[in-house]
Amino acid sequence: MAYEFRMPDLGEGVAEGEIVRWLVAPGQEVAEDDLLVEIQTDKATVEIPSPAAGVVSRILAEEGSVVPVGDLLVVIGAEDALPGNTPPAVTEPAQSRVQATPAVRRLAAELGVDLAALAGDGPVTEAAVRAAAGGAGGGRREPLRGVRRAIAEHLSRSHREVPAVTVVEECDFTQLSARRGELSYLPFVLQATATALGRHRALNARLERDEIVYLDDVHLGVAMQTEAGLVVPVVRDAAAKPVEQLAAEVAELGAAATAGTLAPEQLRGSTFTVSSAGRLGGLFATPLVNHPEVAILGLHRIAPRPAVIDGAILVREIGLVSCTFDHRVVDGAVASAFLLDVIAGLEGQDA
Repeated sequence: MAYEFRMPDLGEGVAEGEIVRWLVAPGQEVAEDDLLVEIQTDKATVEIPSPAAGVVSRILAEEGSVVPVGDLLVVIGAEDALPGNTPPAVTEPAQSRVQATPAVRRLAAELGVDLAALAGDGPVTEAAVRAAAGGAGGGRREPLRGVRRAIAEHLSRSHREVPAVTVVEECDFTQLSARRGELSYLPFVLQATATALGRHRALNARLERDEIVYLDDVHLGVAMQTEAGLVVPVVRDAAAKPVEQLAAEVAELGAAATAGTLAPEQLRGSTFTVSSAGRLGGLFATPLVNHPEVAILGLHRIAPRPAVIDGAILVREIGLVSCTFDHRVVDGAVASAFLLDVIAGLEGQDA
């Protein structure tokens, strides 16, 4: 008897997933709970186990394809037990005499190259396909896949749907620099942000169709750069935590992000996002709102700069802090008041 395995529902708001890598091949015998496939959603990358034991009969979704929840991915067991089977539409069996990855097959189809004419003792390469198409030059090309594709789609949607405005203020970090010890600035920024969001609930909200949902809990997304791309793990209930605990949680999430081991639940449910690129982020940038949130706080490069204090020019640790907001939900005056509250919290730290 055959088992049809379909794209599973991988969590809140996830309608589709990208096939990153198959961990099995047609003809391979698998046991129940053996890992079948690695799937990337806009939340996380997960490895899916087999729900049944048997021989992999067919794989119906190639690596790099985006598959809606509920669509058929793989058949395990004897196919003749299934009515109405048809040949796979998007993949060729692994036993095909033409050896090529799905990405190379897709490129060949785009360029009109006959893979059979390039078949030999080894796999057909991308370079061979481009040479056959007369386009060997022009630099390296790479498919938009995995985390990079999820980032592209998410940010394109944010840019397209959100009328974003950014306000910027200077912040004097001199006192905080003297007292933060071994800690980075980030946990102090998270604490000041969470406190300010308690006073300005319009920024801790979501726009859902024709309703603005003002959220009671403050769960801060923290934008982190990894080799695979940008991820935004979540520090939950940030308003209730001291700086030391915030620092420990950020360090733990950062280590998991670097290792690629963030669990799906660690990437869900943020109500507001903080982006801090540090010294690599330039003097100033305008972070995009992490849709469906309505605002994002940007922490930009902090460095010794001249400042006028009581009529004297002094060297202080100055950085720019920004708030980019969805103007459909948040007015400029509200965003500015929130930003000034964040800065007051950072500048007013007791020595």
